[in-house]
Amino acid sequence: MIPACTAVLDNGAFTVKCGLTNSDEAHLPRMVTNAVVRSKGDKATYIGHEFERCRDFSSLHYRRPFEKGYLVDWDAQKAVWDGIFSEEVLKVNTTESSLLITEPYFNLPNLQEVYDQFVFEEYGFHSYYRCSPASLIPYGNLYDSNNSAPPECMLIVDSGFSFTHVIPIMGGSVVWGAVKRVDIGGKLLTNQLKELVSFRQWNMMDETYIMNHVKETCCYVSSNYRQDLEICRENPRKNLIVQEYLLPDFSASRQGHVRSPGEVVGESDQILYMNNERFVVPETIFHPTDIGLHQVGLPGAIAHSISLLPDDVQGLFWANVGLIGGTTKMTGFRDRLLLELRSLAPVDVEVVIHTATDATTEAYKSAMALACSADFRSVAVTREEYQESGSNACRRRFKDWKPTDGEVSLVLEARKAKASMQESDDEHISAPRRGGRSRRNTGPPGQRKR
Repeated sequence: MIPACTAVLDNGAFTVKCGLTNSDEAHLPRMVTNAVVRSKGDKATYIGHEFERCRDFSSLHYRRPFEKGYLVDWDAQKAVWDGIFSEEVLKVNTTESSLLITEPYFNLPNLQEVYDQFVFEEYGFHSYYRCSPASLIPYGNLYDSNNSAPPECMLIVDSGFSFTHVIPIMGGSVVWGAVKRVDIGGKLLTNQLKELVSFRQWNMMDETYIMNHVKETCCYVSSNYRQDLEICRENPRKNLIVQEYLLPDFSASRQGHVRSPGEVVGESDQILYMNNERFVVPETIFHPTDIGLHQVGLPGAIAHSISLLPDDVQGLFWANVGLIGGTTKMTGFRDRLLLELRSLAPVDVEVVIHTATDATTEAYKSAMALACSADFRSVAVTREEYQESGSNACRRRFKDWKPTDGEVSLVLEARKAKASMQESDDEHISAPRRGGRSRRNTGPPGQRKR
């Protein structure tokens, strides 16, 4: 039996990007909120796609299936998936269709088994393929320049809702031994902005939706952090950086927005002054120590990841850095990252950063390209194979995050080469000068030589 179509789900922690291969608008995904949302304004509960009907966004309570980057609330996730597969969204017959779904990086084996059980036992899909978002990028157009083939070596920076990952890909496969993670994503940035604004101006601790829109509208990554701080310090209310954000008035059906020059403000309008908050919040991606997170920033994580790869191909990774994930869409993100990486990269290599038209949907578009290709049948697991072998069929077919013997040897060789170079440098530095003498204390311990 040949499946009628393939459903593609980029199952992110913030939104689910979904579509069908046989749709006329397959390249345009349907964006579904991945949460069960309770509104205090109209006392209604919205599940996934139903959130589009919400009109009062004040004091929303989110029940998200993902916690700290992993899918843990399967009841909430099933409710969202039921709506996606229903007549209101994809209108798909699961028993006659295939499924391509993304999973978190370093997904736990027990959680992977639950994925398999839901796909085959709950929904009864004909076949399915599960993988991480970055592993799909070679099938997409992120590196498409003059219709050329994607490079053999690429470095994907995926900055999403929960974390920011650095994923090197060689020959179409992820080198898991060199993958690095920075524990900062869109959720942490929104929470930090809420705390700053609540401490300095209005109490916005319960307004997650509004503050997320403020972050996406006003925040940017500064290319000269100290200079921007001085500008904001001289005149906090009138400078080149400050923006006035008019908070929404849901009773009048008015959404929040940045005040335009000359716009008249009413007496009842509430203004949120966005001064240094605009660039201080995104700065934590590059300097996590600013909020007490003892981790290296994103540029350092990229340099560390590349250093774990073979020396003869490291230059290719520096020249093929790709950005995906909603957080990378922030204004100035690419320019700041390029500036930081140039200072860390060797002088004889070229640093090139590739950006997508829409970083949020780039993984979905790459997944759709794979689902429409002839390669999909060779990587997918069928329902019959699952009924015969269970999750073992998925473990054998899907490329897991556990590094293979070849990847382990690849990383170990790079580390040994780096260690041997370090030892030779240390020996060269510690070698005594010709004719030099060293003072030694031949007396008993604790006795100072006179």
